[in-house]
Amino acid sequence: MKQGSLYPFAALVGQESMRLALILNVINPGLSGVLIRGEKGTAKSTAVRALAGILPELAVFAGDPFQLDPESEVETWRELRRAAGLPDEALPPVQLRKVRVVELPVGATEDRVVGTLDLERALKAGEKRLEPGLLAQAHRGILYVDEVNLLDDHVVDVLLDSAAMGVNSIEREGVSFSHPARFTLVGTMNPEEGELRPQLLDRFGLCVTIGGLDSVEDRVSIMERRAAFDADPEAFAAQWREESEKIAADIVRARELYPQTQASRDLLFRIAETCLNLGVDGHRGDIVMLKCARTLAALEGRIEVLTRDVDRAADLVLPHRLRRQPLMEIAQNVQAVRERTAASGDKSGAAVRHGRTN
Repeated sequence: MKQGSLYPFAALVGQESMRLALILNVINPGLSGVLIRGEKGTAKSTAVRALAGILPELAVFAGDPFQLDPESEVETWRELRRAAGLPDEALPPVQLRKVRVVELPVGATEDRVVGTLDLERALKAGEKRLEPGLLAQAHRGILYVDEVNLLDDHVVDVLLDSAAMGVNSIEREGVSFSHPARFTLVGTMNPEEGELRPQLLDRFGLCVTIGGLDSVEDRVSIMERRAAFDADPEAFAAQWREESEKIAADIVRARELYPQTQASRDLLFRIAETCLNLGVDGHRGDIVMLKCARTLAALEGRIEVLTRDVDRAADLVLPHRLRRQPLMEIAQNVQAVRERTAASGDKSGAAVRHGRTN
């Protein structure tokens, strides 16, 4: 696909929380991905696919189907060649290419995801060699699943295992080996078509819920930009190239700055208290919230994490982790939960004051 045929990320109208969550995950893959929930026609898929235009470069071995890191995964490269029955040889040259957005179709089989035996080679040459799957392509990149809530349960289990271990294990016809599979999981879904399994929901570091834009001006801008893109994708992309390059440069700068970012102990207490007060189970929310706050600071060119970073991180990290009653919707943001809790507390207090208790 030509670069110009992708709708520019910079040209998206509105949906700031979605765009921010995606950018934060590009800066810091340790945030463990993002789930984008929204009704159809809200640019979810367009935004994820547009990421390809602003992603940074990474070093890979030329022709390597496993996207291994030439600095830290040299021995892994050799082990995979031996496991595949290939002879030892000198390391291939290193080349730079952009981080990939690998799309996992809803109907993908387990073999397509994890890898399968190369039957043609097995029949012709009598050699058992595996054909790497989508998880190999997604290593050190982004794995995008549209309609993630409709995935087959077997594929969901594979994703859970790989996301937890950072490794994909393949066992086919007497051939067994593993390869690294560390990826940023990005999923989109329409809540009207059913919710996500809790085990997979918890694997997404961030979660945003989006809807159609209410501003007439914004809706007109969407139509105008889409019409211009459809008429001449290359020319439209050129109009947004400068702004796209600025976003890409901000990402690279933030990636370099992130290791230096620090949060005071007072802010750590604020994170812990927020998670406790909102009924967040476990400790993953606290840890991801800290990472998100640090990434927000780096994106703004700071090494000091501020209170506003923590509060913004809460809206991205906690809504899908809050303890909910059956059939209760995932909150739009943490502030909505706080207001709902406060309103509930006010009603309870009024009932007590008037002598009414359940």
